[in-house]
Amino acid sequence: MKNKFSNIQLFIVAILVSGIISAWCLFFYISSPLHFNENVTLAVSPQLNFLEPTIINTSKPSQTVTFTTTVSPTFDCVTQTMTPPVMATFTPSSTSTATFTPTIETPIYVFPIKPISDAYYQQGHHDYPATDIFAPEGTAYLAVTSGIVDFVRNTDEWVPEIDNPANRGGIAIAIIGDDGIRYYGSHLLAINGDLSPGYHVEAGQILGFVGNTGNARYVTPHLHFGISHPTYPEDWEVRRGEIDPYPYLEAWKDGVPLEPEL
Repeated sequence: MKNKFSNIQLFIVAILVSGIISAWCLFFYISSPLHFNENVTLAVSPQLNFLEPTIINTSKPSQTVTFTTTVSPTFDCVTQTMTPPVMATFTPSSTSTATFTPTIETPIYVFPIKPISDAYYQQGHHDYPATDIFAPEGTAYLAVTSGIVDFVRNTDEWVPEIDNPANRGGIAIAIIGDDGIRYYGSHLLAINGDLSPGYHVEAGQILGFVGNTGNARYVTPHLHFGISHPTYPEDWEVRRGEIDPYPYLEAWKDGVPLEPEL
């Protein structure tokens, strides 16, 4: 019995000694100073914390974006050393430049008679601004620019005895150009196809053919060409012409896209 009791006492003493040693090791581990070593290999995968990008504005339309990365400090359990935090900055090697150039389309203008060689005209008109362009009967009358058909008269309603000024143009057509200006041609032989108000036409499209309808019935075939601001389709007094077309006809004949000024 005495030997058995001695063995139990020894076992208990061994456990106590082992616990004391373990506690001492733990205390030493916790209270031991940590040494920083910048050259040690990280034992734990670093945690990357990405901060907000910093945008550096310059006087030019470009931006440089800088990203700052933080590597958290790590502890090596084997060597009992701490790796200090590392700050890393990454700047792109080149900057991106974005520029915007608005596109402004220049209206296209063409001479209203084709071929031009068949046309003859002079500056001046009688009692209001317009130009009479003489050409053989049946010569094509073209849209001088793109736009919408505003007015069409397909029949010659002029009666000499009445001489209604609204009908003096005979067969006629007017368009409102995409430039916001009205272009009018009259004394035509006929309107081309089924053109009617609301149709969209392109610059150079045939609108009709030179003739001598209306009060031009007894004179040489020609195109009465007038430029005006839009009003309403039946406004014959403004429609027939507000400004002198001559300088614009001269420019268009030479291929210069000169826009009329009202």
